[in-house]
Amino acid sequence: MALQAIKYSRGELRILDQTKLPHQEQYDSLRSSNDAWHAIKNMRVRGAPAIAIVAALALAVELEIIQADGKLSEIAEEIKLFVYEKLDYLVTSRPTAVNLADAAGKLKKLVDGAAAGKEATGEKVKDAYILAAEEMLVDDVRDNENIGRHGAEWIIRNCDGGGMKTRILTHCNTGSLATAGYGTALGVIRSLHANGSLELAFCTETRPYNQGSRLTAYELVHDDIPAVLITDSMAAALLQQENIAAVVVGADRVAANGDTANKIGTYALSILARHHGAKFLVAAPRTTIDLGTASGKDIIIEMRPGEEVGRVRGPRDCGGGEVDPDCWETVSIAPKGIKIWNPSFDVTPAELIDGIVTEVGVVEKGSDGSFHLNI
Repeated sequence: MALQAIKYSRGELRILDQTKLPHQEQYDSLRSSNDAWHAIKNMRVRGAPAIAIVAALALAVELEIIQADGKLSEIAEEIKLFVYEKLDYLVTSRPTAVNLADAAGKLKKLVDGAAAGKEATGEKVKDAYILAAEEMLVDDVRDNENIGRHGAEWIIRNCDGGGMKTRILTHCNTGSLATAGYGTALGVIRSLHANGSLELAFCTETRPYNQGSRLTAYELVHDDIPAVLITDSMAAALLQQENIAAVVVGADRVAANGDTANKIGTYALSILARHHGAKFLVAAPRTTIDLGTASGKDIIIEMRPGEEVGRVRGPRDCGGGEVDPDCWETVSIAPKGIKIWNPSFDVTPAELIDGIVTEVGVVEKGSDGSFHLNI
């Protein structure tokens, strides 16, 4: 059964609370843009594509509820301004991921058009917005499946294993939990597994929030994909000792020159991949490519609370590999008074990236050694 992190029907949105995984599957109902803002900020939902979709759908639900309560304005311009205000608010939840800002911009243009007609009404603007938000959900799954196929084909062509199955290393979580379904970098791994070309997938724990050990490992086990979990600090030894064909990661923002912002630790993996001769691929939909950002120097890096590094939270261990999902504890692992630096992302320079996998194919560097991302 396919893992479904976002459950939506007209007027209802539920998300799988990713802070409780892998030990507890709890779906939270989101009924407003305010609910979505807090779900994104608290990382109950995360991953650049999923953030954009949840934000858009939560506002769609809010509009449905307003209409059901008899409070929807009949004036098209008022609904347009309401949507504008809510989208601007939602974009502030996670500034580094460009997908959310991109979706907000497109949705604003759509409501502009819907509100401009002579026959425009508040209800027509509301309906146009909701249909567009719902289409984002469908399109993301289709795009992810294409990303997975293109990435898998590229690896088979470019990572000569003499007909042997490949070993892939990935970082953070880029699967169904980070998207509307299937995934980007994890979608590439899923495609390799589906066509019989994958031997093993290695995933990092991804400190300090442990998206790899909590989420990616959960998805790999869920889908019966052969996989091994490593700590972040084991990556160099793994690449030194094992024949890793490629490191495949996702992205929260790709600048016009190919510089890529992704989960902290990605830059280090790109250096290790280059040193050990493994290919380094970024897998992301075209909405993640920000042609308005010239290079990685212009990307705003979100800073997270220091307590994420200084503390570890999880359910109580009952022994024998069992945990109590109803009893969560927080444990301090750093001394009081120590200063903590906790950037959520880092930037991998384009020169360390071999290819950028999108839903329309894999972009490689041109003859001038640069990426040309106007695709």
